[in-house]
Amino acid sequence: MTTNNPLLDHCELPRFAAIQPEHVQPAIAAVLGECRTRINALLASPAPRTFADTMLPQEAFEQRLEQVWSPVSHLHAVRDSEQLRAVYAEAEQAISDYAAELGQNRELYAAVKSVADAAEFSTLPLAAKTLVEHSLRDFRLSGVALEEPARTRFREIASALTRLATEFEEAVLDATEAWSEPADENVLRGLPQDEREQMRQAAAEAGKDGYLVTLKQPSVQAVLTYADDRALRERVYTAYNTRASEQGPHARQFDNSARIEEILQLRHEAARLLGFGNAAEESLATKMAGTPQRVLDFLRDLVRRAKPVAAQELDELREFARVELALDDLRPWDLAYASEKLRLRNFSLSEEELKPYFALPAVLDGLFAIVASAFGATLRERHGVETWHPDVRYYDVLDGSGAVRAGCFVDLYTRSGKRGGAWMDVCRSRFVSGGKSQLPVAYLTCNFAPPIGEQPSLLTHDDVTTLFHEFGHGLHHLLTEVDYPSVAGIAGVEWDAVELPSQFMENFCWQRDALNLFARHWQTGELLPEELFARMLAARHFHAGLFLVRQLEFALFDFRLHLEFDPARGARALPLLDEVRREVAVMMPPEWQRMPHSFAHIFAGGYAAGYYSYLWAELLSADAFARFEDAGVLHRPTGEAFRNSILAVGGSRPALDSFVEFRGRDPQPDALLRSYGLTA
Repeated sequence: MTTNNPLLDHCELPRFAAIQPEHVQPAIAAVLGECRTRINALLASPAPRTFADTMLPQEAFEQRLEQVWSPVSHLHAVRDSEQLRAVYAEAEQAISDYAAELGQNRELYAAVKSVADAAEFSTLPLAAKTLVEHSLRDFRLSGVALEEPARTRFREIASALTRLATEFEEAVLDATEAWSEPADENVLRGLPQDEREQMRQAAAEAGKDGYLVTLKQPSVQAVLTYADDRALRERVYTAYNTRASEQGPHARQFDNSARIEEILQLRHEAARLLGFGNAAEESLATKMAGTPQRVLDFLRDLVRRAKPVAAQELDELREFARVELALDDLRPWDLAYASEKLRLRNFSLSEEELKPYFALPAVLDGLFAIVASAFGATLRERHGVETWHPDVRYYDVLDGSGAVRAGCFVDLYTRSGKRGGAWMDVCRSRFVSGGKSQLPVAYLTCNFAPPIGEQPSLLTHDDVTTLFHEFGHGLHHLLTEVDYPSVAGIAGVEWDAVELPSQFMENFCWQRDALNLFARHWQTGELLPEELFARMLAARHFHAGLFLVRQLEFALFDFRLHLEFDPARGARALPLLDEVRREVAVMMPPEWQRMPHSFAHIFAGGYAAGYYSYLWAELLSADAFARFEDAGVLHRPTGEAFRNSILAVGGSRPALDSFVEFRGRDPQPDALLRSYGLTA
């Protein structure tokens, strides 16, 4: 199965059209065997341990594994199937076991340490020094110094956590796919025509007549925001917020309760083995914040400032709902609906009024125009590239001379078998060694409503900011000038700073000069009217307090869950969530609500004890963008400074150093509050 296996091809881009589930296991077995052989050969060499002979081969081994695994991991997220799941889980386990084995290889650790201790080290460029330092740190965090039986136990934990994360994410996807409800015109009263058409299309794809309400994000958002039928809103809210739990319409069928307990127990045990007090302390070993108390102080200071604003916003909303909507008892499934009505009254602005000006093809063109104007990088579609779905497009990224320096797969529409949400991931990393260059390639994935007939996909303004956000991550990866993959682009960047470029890019969505590049009516070509833009700006901070306390709830819950875990008491996820909500929330959800059970960011993603990073990095991004506001949002010299100081250097130096080089000073904490329209 290794002969003519498309995963093993040494090709520029993955051969997605040829990849089948049966290719996965042989390819992973082959590449892991190859990596082990080459590591052994490296260690057997009697030559002195130099950067070129010790570090660069390891980067090459990792890149070979990434070339094979990246397309498999991506297909698992965007074109899931039972056959792929089975081989994916087994292959991911093998990779996890290999990584744990490598992280505890004392001979390899000694070889890297020899590089750090050699006289040559002081003469290396900064990125090379950082690569060595990060490698030594990661060895220590992988348990290289542990003695038996702790070393073996640590490897067992890493293997189990990999399996549990995959199972958690698959349970959420299965629960999302499992629920749907037929509907007719009467039930969908209040929904705009576009949203009803999407549901008609969903029904047709499922072989049904009429309309189909699902738990995919566009459907949930449409119902909770616009449906006049309160009972429908409640049913959708209930199904969505009890996914993968012991509650709701599929109670216990996809239940993540036991996985949450086991994940937290294993993370705590692993942290203790490494000498940390808990998983939160271990998490901060690779983050800017440094100490748990600094994170808690940061979050609770924001709670102190935001909660009174949120409470006032909720009081106003309750009174409006009582008087105008006859809702005497405002419930969580009424919040988005009542908020949209209040926003319409206060600002005469609805998302439906804006959507005709945000046709997805035009937004994408505008995004590319902004990147070209501000950062000097041009995107050009390349046809004939193998993809995993007909909707996927591929773009070359060109520098000022017209040379190709990177590439990007773009997959923007929701569909069955595709994980919800939006993300950027790595297909290929930049790697320059021995006269050979591998260009960086990214995956940009969203879940927007697809086109309907001749009408293009029309985005909400929130959708527009989501697209810009994810492309900010893409720019960080694609525009790197660091030659070593482990510290290039997003790799090696402190996790609480990695959101800086993504949240930074969201700001362009509120700037007139930027909007003029793409905000045109999809039928008439009319620019977004100035009067409508003024209403947008007036409504920008509408319910900012309510939004912020919701993010603070997620962040405090996540951090305290890992900081306060006690093996004698177990995870206490629901009691702790109740404590956090009493500290932060202004409206308590129903007792049966099960947010943790689908909280994939912290249980299946990279945000364990790190969800606070969104707010931490938002502070940096708001302060950074203020320089653009002073100079002009499409000001090329400022854009080039951001590219050179932030995007190009990636993880090759501390994120704070990069920020200070760009801004000329340390970040100002009040910038975050100003970005929400709250008093500092």
